[in-house]
Amino acid sequence: MKALYELPAPAKLNLFLHVVGKRSDGYHLLESLFVPIDWADTLHLEKRSDGRIQRQDRRPGDLPAEDLCVRAARALQQASGCSLGVDIHLDKCLPSGAGMGGGSSDAATVLIGLNRLWGLDWNRTRLMQLGLTLGADVPFFLGRGPAFAQGIGEQLTPVELPALRLAVLKPLQSLPTAAIFSSPLLQTSKTQSIVAGSVADKWLQQRNDLQAAAQAQCPEIADALKLLQNRFGNSRMTGSGSAVFAQIDRDDLPMATELGSFIEVPEQWEGKICRSLEALPLAAWLED
Repeated sequence: MKALYELPAPAKLNLFLHVVGKRSDGYHLLESLFVPIDWADTLHLEKRSDGRIQRQDRRPGDLPAEDLCVRAARALQQASGCSLGVDIHLDKCLPSGAGMGGGSSDAATVLIGLNRLWGLDWNRTRLMQLGLTLGADVPFFLGRGPAFAQGIGEQLTPVELPALRLAVLKPLQSLPTAAIFSSPLLQTSKTQSIVAGSVADKWLQQRNDLQAAAQAQCPEIADALKLLQNRFGNSRMTGSGSAVFAQIDRDDLPMATELGSFIEVPEQWEGKICRSLEALPLAAWLED
């Protein structure tokens, strides 16, 4: 077994997001359609024999207390009783605070990589149960691909989607998720009990219930939405923001690979033309 892995950690988009209730513990109940895209971080994992877990791309004093890569590695080490360790190097390409699940994807990729690097042979269900303790989006990135999500995002039903070409735009400002869910502008929807197999045909008719609350806190979101709406005829926010996206589905639009070929991207904003993924890149690394 190789002692070193270089692994992709892709982002996801919420093609729609409905708030349909609230649990007694304060967590909101959601219905959403998650799709992975080909915009990704890259994680380098190198096995250690001394049990130490370290981020090699950051000095220890620079790491936030809640660093998800380290938390994921430590959680798996503790739960499995494994005596091995790992050096982690993260090449961060995904924008933070975008609602694209970058941190959750990084954590899931660490779990998948270490499961193999350490020779643990945990199955998908067991790893998902551990992943949920790290964040509600982590189980999705431990799954197979596009999924209809319910609960707090952890109840996942696989969905087949046609290939999508998407323009993604992230304003400079980022948004804390807690502030969005506590906003009086938070919208809610009646649960539509959408049949998972039909969401591929219905997502464009849905909405993101967090969008109004997010726009009130970050006016740049409205500017980003307008830029994409004017060019592509559709736009909405993903997750709890601040990134927005639009489907590129018109035959008269060029097959450009840079968002700057379509619109003028404001300085310090991040944008990319992306494609949806039929399957997560490490899906085959886990047994169900």
